[in-house]
Amino acid sequence: MQKILHILFTTFIINCANAQQTAKLLYNWQDTSLVGSFAYNNTYNECWGLVVNNREFGIIGTTAGTHFFDVTDPANSTQVAFVEGGYTGGGVIHRDYHDFAGYLYMVCDEGSSSTLQIVDITDLPNSVNVVYDSNVLFTKSHNIFIDTATAKLYACASNSAMDVYSLNSPTNPTLIYSYNDVGHVHDAFVRNDSAYLNCGNSGFRILDFSNVNQLGDQPTLLGSLTSYPDAGYNHSGWLNDNGTIYVMQDENHGYDVKIIDVSDLSNLTVLSTFNSGVDPNSMAHNGIIKGNLAFIPYYHDGLRVFDISDPSNPIQTWKYDTYTANDHISFKGAWGVYPYLPSGNIIVSDMQTGLYIIELSTETENILNSNFQDNIYPNPATKKFTFTSDADNFILFNSLGVKIREEQLNNNQKTIFRDNLINGLYFYLFKKDEKIISSGKIIFK
Repeated sequence: MQKILHILFTTFIINCANAQQTAKLLYNWQDTSLVGSFAYNNTYNECWGLVVNNREFGIIGTTAGTHFFDVTDPANSTQVAFVEGGYTGGGVIHRDYHDFAGYLYMVCDEGSSSTLQIVDITDLPNSVNVVYDSNVLFTKSHNIFIDTATAKLYACASNSAMDVYSLNSPTNPTLIYSYNDVGHVHDAFVRNDSAYLNCGNSGFRILDFSNVNQLGDQPTLLGSLTSYPDAGYNHSGWLNDNGTIYVMQDENHGYDVKIIDVSDLSNLTVLSTFNSGVDPNSMAHNGIIKGNLAFIPYYHDGLRVFDISDPSNPIQTWKYDTYTANDHISFKGAWGVYPYLPSGNIIVSDMQTGLYIIELSTETENILNSNFQDNIYPNPATKKFTFTSDADNFILFNSLGVKIREEQLNNNQKTIFRDNLINGLYFYLFKKDEKIISSGKIIFK
């Protein structure tokens, strides 16, 4: 019987975990001396993460350049290096980053003096060393992605819709292909030569670049999708670990995020769509998948995290509001996210409020490991029970995990009355300040 109760309770807690929780802030950096952009008054843009010499680093771009932070001890994070951009000031909106073979590759999408910058990061946290800073290959690029398995850099919206460079010599990129079958490639995700391209108003395409190793070689089109729910400006996306699911954002106010089944490239299928649930004009930006979680910087709504283990039914599980103004116009708020640090800490960048290090709550794990430690008596109960926790909210569920009662508790209330509940097994949660502080089972007889 106890085993059955544990299974029921575990199922109940997992269902409860579907309700979003607020992530915990570990660190925030802002520099008010930096200028905002002329277009959107955003000082900050993309973020990235690194592990070098057994330490964790957070990267963020600004209108001034690229800032490197040692975030190994988040509460004591420190800026350890800075590289000035080739183009700086109020004209800057976009910077982008990717690392490969001990180097960080850095681009900007504005300014006639912009360059491709390559920085040796192997001496962090002591220093970084700029080993390449030139516009010979290109001046501007909107986004870059490096397929580390094949040593190829994909520069989106550069000299062409997208240009591909060999990194066989990491500090001396060599152009091997220029893609112009569409007018614009906004962003790309590439794994083992399979390139998932977000092509703005031309939709979504997947190409095979395995035969592209020098100028003159041609890729193969594997699949495309131009008609789908909330089709707009196809902006960015990310592939899950086993290559079956692609989460894609169209950068239009009020448009949902899409989950696409890419297991059959000849039959790309939208399995579901989802949104932050905050405002009809909410808009998603540069999402990333880690495991079964989709991390979506949701502009004005901050970071939103969704459980996509059932891709037909994504569930919002965590949030962190980096931008608190109650508006959904223009482009403001959370820009980028990096969820791959070994510590599990998450890097987030916000256009107005800077660099964040956050951690996801583990309260659900704590509940699952609590071994039914009830905080109520008597149990079983007949007409009422008394609780000991310092809670401001009580939630009761039936044996199927369906919520049947919720009460706001006053400061002096320590008793819950049965009222018209039938005999049987129930589960409860006590919450304080929207966080679960105790849980368990109650039997009425």
